[in-house]
Amino acid sequence: MLLSSIRTSMLCGCRSASKRFQQSSRSPQLRQWLVKRGQSTITAEAETSSTLSAASVPNAATNRIVGRWLLGCSGLVVGAVVLGGVTRLTESGLSMVDWHLVREMKPPQSQAEWEAEFSKYQQFPEFKIMNHDMTLPEFKFIFYMEWGHRMWGRLVGLAYILPTVYFWRKGYFTRSMKGKVLGLCGFVFFQGLLGWYMVKSGLEEKPESHDVPRVSQYRLSAHLGSALLLYCASLWTGLTMMLPAHKIAETTRLMQLRRFAKGTGGLVFLTALSGAFVAGLDAGLVYNSFPKMGERWIPDDLLAFSPTLKNFFENPTTVQFDHRILAISSLTAITGLYLFSRRMVLPRRAKVAISLLAAMAYGQVALGISTLLLYVPTPLAATHQSGSVALLSLAIWVLAELRKMPK
Repeated sequence: MLLSSIRTSMLCGCRSASKRFQQSSRSPQLRQWLVKRGQSTITAEAETSSTLSAASVPNAATNRIVGRWLLGCSGLVVGAVVLGGVTRLTESGLSMVDWHLVREMKPPQSQAEWEAEFSKYQQFPEFKIMNHDMTLPEFKFIFYMEWGHRMWGRLVGLAYILPTVYFWRKGYFTRSMKGKVLGLCGFVFFQGLLGWYMVKSGLEEKPESHDVPRVSQYRLSAHLGSALLLYCASLWTGLTMMLPAHKIAETTRLMQLRRFAKGTGGLVFLTALSGAFVAGLDAGLVYNSFPKMGERWIPDDLLAFSPTLKNFFENPTTVQFDHRILAISSLTAITGLYLFSRRMVLPRRAKVAISLLAAMAYGQVALGISTLLLYVPTPLAATHQSGSVALLSLAIWVLAELRKMPK
């Protein structure tokens, strides 16, 4: 009896609770609360899924990271260019007479290893003609200069390749960016091969030549030109990823300024490239006067070689004359760009970039004239070579500031 009464009371209690829940669920307040709760849950899940999907693709934060990496790589390329210029000025580039990707990373350690390395150097024209009285300590200096340049080149390669692999796996690159970084990495590898190809030209025996042993000015200019292209591409890509484009009205004057800036940048690049021919032919030592070349505005031996085209690449007088003309033309173009920009309303960053470009141009010309008049002292000449890269950097910055808004 007792158990049946307990069972009956429990069943009645459950039925009454069920009826009360159904009645309460019919109330409009509870129904609205349940609907709102469901909507908020769906919104939160959608926001979470969108956040996760945004984190898995390139965004503004990852672009800034990649941009900083490319700017760092371009800085390393500048170091390689400067170090290469100093190596050329100290006549150290032919001290290492073979090339090995890994084995040469460790320089000679013992006295026997140094003597063996010096013995190899003694078999080539530079020692026989120019440095036949060189001592082992003097050889160590030029060896370490070239070794440092080569090791810096390997550092540049690692700085491009290793982060590329990491960022690729992280998904930081867009489809177009993948093509760009692959091109940059390939260009680094090509640059290393081109450097050894240049050095080989200075190690060859040339019985018919009475000139001092030196690398081919053609290969030197190709080596420098490819390094500058690598630098420009890295710097441009890094700046465009770091600096947002300005919202400037596309007026006729702005388009003219943009074209003017592009032409000026090309002229600055060409002037820097002509410096490789000056260095390769030691053309800075033929006429150490300014503004005239000797007693004349146009020297007598300007077109002494035949055919005429050969003078522009192999005649030291013509090469120096061309470099002067290009430098003065670059200065004139940059001055015109500065004056033209003063008459326009431009963003502050663009005005600063153009002003710095103009100031650097006058400083670079002053450095070049001083280097010429003082018979090319190594510290001043190295500063002048570095100044050409600084001027090119500012020209690229100006172009980045004046670029069009992406559609």
